[in-house]
Amino acid sequence: MTPPLMFCSECGRPAPSDELARFGDRLICMQCKPAYAQKLREGVPVGQAAVQFAGFWIRFVAYVIDAIILFVISTILQYAIIGSRAANPIPDTAHPEAHLGEMLAVMGMAYLIGMLAGATYESFFLYKLGATPGKLALSLRVERPGGGALTLGRAVGRYFSKLLSGFALMIGFLLAGFDSQKRALHDMICDTRVIHTR
Repeated sequence: MTPPLMFCSECGRPAPSDELARFGDRLICMQCKPAYAQKLREGVPVGQAAVQFAGFWIRFVAYVIDAIILFVISTILQYAIIGSRAANPIPDTAHPEAHLGEMLAVMGMAYLIGMLAGATYESFFLYKLGATPGKLALSLRVERPGGGALTLGRAVGRYFSKLLSGFALMIGFLLAGFDSQKRALHDMICDTRVIHTR
């Protein structure tokens, strides 16, 4: 079994966990280890202050980028599975109410396809790269405290926790503007952080 992928707390590069040196709750790669050890010898303050958490607005821009990509993917999948009814679920008849059950089924199927596409998209990228394309474009990464990578289960859970963040007027997302580590509700539920990689 291969060791889990983790991230260096100094440079942010991914590496297998057995190739990282542990200094307290921080993981340091072999390239950064000499400089980090020198900082410790000189008494330079290190620790959580070295991590810069991503705030509300930059995360919002990353969300918009991902939403545009997901819209295109979902639309293609909906047309491939449902056909032209995906764009217009209301039939052009004199009595559309007679087709209410069919219309609700088409809308439900379109919503389910969009949700599955979103869950797959976000979970895959968070598990494999530590960030979605929107976050990668803005040099952001999602990680566990101490620099650990997300497991596939936690990445899937984080997607569905984001749905909770969207309930009640998006208050779960707005929490990122007030938390000391810039965590939204889904970050608190899944114990994740969004950080700047540069």
